[in-house]
Amino acid sequence: MIGELLHGMANSSGPGFVGVSLIFIYLAWILTIGVIRVKEAMEEDHH
Repeated sequence: MIGELLHGMANSSGPGFVGVSLIFIYLAWILTIGVIRVKEAMEEDHH
């Protein structure tokens, strides 16, 4: 899936390149928030 996005990004226009870049930023944001919430949940379990 990511390979297809990168391949499409390489062959796309300017707006397509920006769109795919924003998708990657959004996925990174989701993963970051998920990691933060897991860490918070683990800290609450220890108390």
